[in-house]
Amino acid sequence: MKTSRYFRIFMILLDTVIMFLLRPFRRFNSLKTFSFTPEESTPHPTPDTEPSKDRIDPLLEVDGVLTDSYQRRDPISVDPEYDYSKGKGIYTFKGDHKRSGGSFGHISNENSSMSVKWSIDTGKLQKGYGKGFWTGSGWTGQPLIIRWDESDKKDMDLPSTLKEDRDFTEVIYSTMDGKVYFLDLRTGERTRPDIDVGLPFKGAGAIDPEHPLLHLGPGDSGPTEDLYARGYLYSLENSTKLLEYGGKDPFSKRIFCGFDSSPLFFNDYMIEPSENGIIYSMKLNSSRDSDGHYTIAPSEFAKLRYTTYRSSEESYWLGMEDSSVIWKNYLYIADNGGTLLCIDLNNMKVVWVQDVVDDTNGSPVLSIEGGHPYLYIGTSLHWSPSRFLRLGDCPVFKIDAVTGEYVWIHEYFCNTVAGISGGVQATPAIGSGQIDDIVIFPLARTPSVFGGILVALDKKTGKEVWRYRMKHYAWSSPVLTYSDNGKPYLFQCDSGGNLHKIDPLTGKLLSTINLGDANIEATPAIFDNTLVVGTRGMKIFGVEIS
Repeated sequence: MKTSRYFRIFMILLDTVIMFLLRPFRRFNSLKTFSFTPEESTPHPTPDTEPSKDRIDPLLEVDGVLTDSYQRRDPISVDPEYDYSKGKGIYTFKGDHKRSGGSFGHISNENSSMSVKWSIDTGKLQKGYGKGFWTGSGWTGQPLIIRWDESDKKDMDLPSTLKEDRDFTEVIYSTMDGKVYFLDLRTGERTRPDIDVGLPFKGAGAIDPEHPLLHLGPGDSGPTEDLYARGYLYSLENSTKLLEYGGKDPFSKRIFCGFDSSPLFFNDYMIEPSENGIIYSMKLNSSRDSDGHYTIAPSEFAKLRYTTYRSSEESYWLGMEDSSVIWKNYLYIADNGGTLLCIDLNNMKVVWVQDVVDDTNGSPVLSIEGGHPYLYIGTSLHWSPSRFLRLGDCPVFKIDAVTGEYVWIHEYFCNTVAGISGGVQATPAIGSGQIDDIVIFPLARTPSVFGGILVALDKKTGKEVWRYRMKHYAWSSPVLTYSDNGKPYLFQCDSGGNLHKIDPLTGKLLSTINLGDANIEATPAIFDNTLVVGTRGMKIFGVEIS
């Protein structure tokens, strides 16, 4: 429901006062732990995670026909340590099928300073509803960065100088002005013509690591009836559109459609959850036509939809904005209605479900600890806060990936104002090496309305290891990278346009750079010494981080 600007200002001021007055009397964070013994077994439900408990009502369609039985022709099974990028770069949101990365390579030295190497202008696009524009790069908005090898570049429409350049690394950035930008990581110069689709891209997009395919997913429809959000596949050889799907899908139980999720590719299959409440899967059947051009002929077009006991068009919406993770042949995804699901990819059946309370925008992250799989995830403050003041506790979870049971829950008292959500809008960063014992979450609109915190939690206990206070809240996801000698560095953008460089061993700030006082909702990606991120201020920056 739309509210007046003056009412929103009044509510912001009121909540600011109330949150300040509550501090001496109310705990702003609390930790719950659960009795848990890990089982080495195939994912299965317990009485608390049985799909029937949430009245999950699934329906599966394959190649246009409803079916109760499906078996994937070429089964999927993914090792957790599988190198998703083939050692070339960042092909999907947070880098891999565990959503555990977002950086590639190493920092060559440990200087704390940061500087802008280059920047380019982006644009804006009229919204499909109401007034106003989508501007610049939004949430999640991560770029893709690939160092193409000779065989990749051979058939691409690239200048000969770049084809011959062994160090050429390309940034592929889909933004909310409806365009895809192709840039040289070193200079920011255009490497090929933009793709202009005319629909706003909020999500990160994705590239098939095995084939020259770019997936694009608009997060909203355009201002005219023919510009309805749908999924796209483009050839990276010549920017030819090969496929459209989704959109006004009659199989959907939800009217709205968007594709903020970043898909994954395995065995020539693509798996993509949508905000229309459908999980799409298809066999691409990649090949070359008689003219030698790359082409696809999709088959096994499977669509899984479901309803829960609380989902509706008015609240606890169906649909998924986060990106899925995969362990072996199991897909994990959370939805707008506060439900986390485990799905067997090879028959598309729901294995278990868990209540994660509220709208989930940050993606789950898979972590293998002692040989056992766990999921870390947090939720935003959308459906669960108090009705008038919009205050409430936002949970951060550690969940057993085998049974869906809680391991621990750490809650933080947050605020949501005028649809600008508090809580966790981001995907956590999982530490490794020297920081293998922590997971890092940003929480928005706590302990103040405009501010936020960045917390490192002990993986085993859920207790805070350190806390970094931010004047401006963050929706952007934190990204970790490491120096040649293994020293970790954490990078976090915020809503004030600042990029923070932090020591994740201590939570100490090392340096900060401002990128134009415009909100940075987008998540950066890092390739060696260069960080790339776009802002709502209609700029893309290449930042030297060492």
